[in-house]
Amino acid sequence: MRGVSDAWTGPVLVTGTDSGVGKTILTAAVAVAAQSAGLRVAVIKPGQTGAVAGQPSDVDTVRLLAAPATARSLASYPEPLAPLTAARIAQEEPLELYTVVDAVRAEVEKHDVVLVDGAGGLLVPMGLRPSGEPWTMADLAVSLGAPAVVVARAGSGTLNHIALTLEALSRRAVTAGVVLGAWPAEPELAHWSNLTDLVDNLVGVLPEGAGSMEPGVFGRSAPGWLTPTLHGVLDDWRAWAENID
Repeated sequence: MRGVSDAWTGPVLVTGTDSGVGKTILTAAVAVAAQSAGLRVAVIKPGQTGAVAGQPSDVDTVRLLAAPATARSLASYPEPLAPLTAARIAQEEPLELYTVVDAVRAEVEKHDVVLVDGAGGLLVPMGLRPSGEPWTMADLAVSLGAPAVVVARAGSGTLNHIALTLEALSRRAVTAGVVLGAWPAEPELAHWSNLTDLVDNLVGVLPEGAGSMEPGVFGRSAPGWLTPTLHGVLDDWRAWAENID
C-alpha cells in the first residue's frame, strides 16, 4: 500500500486528526496484535490531560485491554487541554522534547515495539524545546525517525482533516498510515466512500464500541482490524467489506 511498509517495529507514534477519535483504543489494539505476533510491547503516554482522581487514564485503558509489558505516562495534568496549556494552568513544568525522546529510546532498548500515544491532533503543542519553542507530535516523530499512525473519524468531513495531517507528515518525511475509528455497525454511503478514497493509505479500521469490549473479546478481535503493517491479519479490504455486509 502506498505510504506504508512492512510491519513497523521500534518507536511508532499514534496521533489523530482530532481529540476523541480513538487513539488510545488503537494503541491498545496494536499492542494486542504485536503481542499476538510474539513481540514485546511498551506504551508511553507523554502527556495525559484531563486527569481525574478515581477515573481511568488512557494508560489504564491500554493496560486493561492489552496488558502490554510496559505502560506508563510521563506527565499528567488535570485540565482537558493541550499538554503545554494544561501544564501552564497547573503551574507545572512542561514536557521537554528530549526528555520524551530519551524515555522512548530507553524503552526501545528493551522492547520490540514502543507505541507513543499522543494528545489531540498532530500539531497540538505538547511541551517546550530547550530553546523555549513549543514542540508537537510531528516534531517527536522527526526526532525519533518513527512512523506515525493517524487515527481519524470514519464519516462525513474526515477527508480534509486526514489530507492535512498526511501532508504535514509528508513534508517532514514521516511515513504514515491511516486508521478509521468508530466504524459503525450500519455504515452509510459517506463511510464506504471514505474507505474507497483512503484504501491506499489505510492500515486499519476500528469498529464502533471497540473500547467497551470485554478484554478477552478485544484481544481476540483486534488483529482482525489491522493490516500486517500494524501486526494484524487484515490483508484483503474487499473480503473485509463483504464480511461487514
